[in-house]
Amino acid sequence: MPEKHRYHVAAGSYRIDTQKPIVLEAYLGTCVGVALHDPVAGVGGLIHLLLPEPATPGDTFQPEKYASTGFPPFVQALYDAGATAENVKACIAGGALVGPVNDTDFEMDIGGRTAEQVMQLIRAENIQVEKLETGGFFTCRLELDLNTGRFHIEPAGFDKLSADADVKIPKPRDISQSIKDLQPIPQIALKLLRIINTDHYEIIKVSEEIRKDQVLSARTLRLCNSVMFALRNKIESLDHALVMLGQHLFLKFVISASLDNFFKQIGSGYSLCKGGIYHHAIGTAVIAEKLAVLTGRADPALAYTAGLLHDIGKVALDQFIQSGFPLFYRELNQEEKNFSEVEKQVLGTDHTEVGAELAINWSLPESLIETIRHHHQPENAAQHDALVHIVYLADLLMSRFHAGLELERINTDTLASRLEAIGLTISDFPKLIDHIPIKVLESSPELALM
Repeated sequence: MPEKHRYHVAAGSYRIDTQKPIVLEAYLGTCVGVALHDPVAGVGGLIHLLLPEPATPGDTFQPEKYASTGFPPFVQALYDAGATAENVKACIAGGALVGPVNDTDFEMDIGGRTAEQVMQLIRAENIQVEKLETGGFFTCRLELDLNTGRFHIEPAGFDKLSADADVKIPKPRDISQSIKDLQPIPQIALKLLRIINTDHYEIIKVSEEIRKDQVLSARTLRLCNSVMFALRNKIESLDHALVMLGQHLFLKFVISASLDNFFKQIGSGYSLCKGGIYHHAIGTAVIAEKLAVLTGRADPALAYTAGLLHDIGKVALDQFIQSGFPLFYRELNQEEKNFSEVEKQVLGTDHTEVGAELAINWSLPESLIETIRHHHQPENAAQHDALVHIVYLADLLMSRFHAGLELERINTDTLASRLEAIGLTISDFPKLIDHIPIKVLESSPELALM
């Protein structure tokens, strides 16, 4: 019997294929997923939608993000592959109010409106709905087995639960030891992080410093070539990379490459998929940079760096989350608490406090320390509040619209005032989702850097 392969359908995209040993899957929070299958033609597909319609009129440059512009071509592609409306069956999931929720979430009801738009389009096509599980308060996973045509919906992380799991509650000294045992990020990366914070540097001298670390140089070139795959000529040197990419993108690549090994120390406690925390960090960094440009409230390079580092405390705590996953899962999904609350309840600390301790140990700039410490409660930031609010919002957007990466729930009790702190309003929120680059939502974090 052929081994089944899994294909992750990222937000803002779809996949259609014929009968074969492949399981299409999508992790859904506020997003809505639609799986369609024609058992007679032996063809099926899955689309992962972010919004009911474009937030800006006429803005459909990424049509697969939206139900109104993405679902019709998805269905047509299925018909072109041999399916017929009378034989197609549908399974719809997602559109949740990912908690903790408040009145603002209910007022916006982005997921609910996306689900309603999908149902209107389904009815217009006279497609039979076999399974429908939308709304609620939990992230879920939608699957379509292309070999059998079977649909499946289950809470995200449910597959990691074990009834007889031995939950080990760490002592403070265990956490302190975990921090000491971490392999730190390279010294050159720490130097670059401090340089970017000052905004006074000569790029040639930076390049010379990078050359001293052969491992980092090789990793940077590999990352550059993976992203610049469309170029005819391979990037063979740091100088060549600097010319081809430009100073800003080059520095982002170096810092991202240097953190790759640091994040690889993490297991499967916080992550719902392999590499989830690193991918979430890259996505948050890219969105934070976009928001900094949009609002003009922070330096884009610094916002990118702060987004990349905001969850570094999770690397030290991951092993404890992994052993206590059933307890964390129950508290999050049954008690509807945010993740920091559960961390403090079980561990006596949380990833923001541990991350800030790491940042202090590494002598990072105060702007980064403050962001790491307060990105869940940005109003507590004293000196760099705009930067912290931007990273909070980027983190929230990633957690709501790319829910399959990690087990985390972010509080939105004061979302309106947090948006106001960087010159935005609740009505701007759907437009911010439009600013999420599709590359961020794809499976390769390297491609998200573009």
